[in-house]
Amino acid sequence: MDRVAEYKRQTGETDIYVKINLDGKGKADIDTGIGFFDHMLINFAKHGLFDLEVKVTGDLYVDCHHTIEDTGIAIGNAIRKAVGNKKGINRYGSVILPMDESLCLCALDLSARPYLVFDAQFTTDKVGYFDTEMTKEFFYAITYTAGMNLHIKMLSGSNNHHMIEVIFKSFAKALDFATKTDGRIVDVLSTKGSL
Repeated sequence: MDRVAEYKRQTGETDIYVKINLDGKGKADIDTGIGFFDHMLINFAKHGLFDLEVKVTGDLYVDCHHTIEDTGIAIGNAIRKAVGNKKGINRYGSVILPMDESLCLCALDLSARPYLVFDAQFTTDKVGYFDTEMTKEFFYAITYTAGMNLHIKMLSGSNNHHMIEVIFKSFAKALDFATKTDGRIVDVLSTKGSL
């Protein structure tokens, strides 16, 4: 069964279309209007081996906030839809990933109980036209719409571009593992019997 989902979100601030294939090859077709954000989403697709299409028209004349947050909402909803009933998946995923001087721990649980712990301090306000504070807002939006428990902890780092990029890459690898199926898991990986 293909684990593919589409999600559309249209408000007075943004118009967003997202399509994700959890069993893809890492292909990306991204246009958010924010170059650095595009770069991060391309990395997310490539390193998670997800096929991802994201098309956004946002109120960038205001700032980048609505575009980035609403894209997180749309991607989170698409992930939740693509995962489906969660039967047979690993459910958990974690990785410690390096990128040059930066090192990030990312761990997640597709528990349907949303919670974000985000521990990363940036030293610049922007990378390109991307506000660094929006990194946390993006993952908060994904966490609550996908229904996942997500922990992101920057273990070391000084270059803000590298730090944000390693966060996106580590999230991709952790999510890839969590969504993979395991033949030994015949139902949902929970003593409750459901998630």
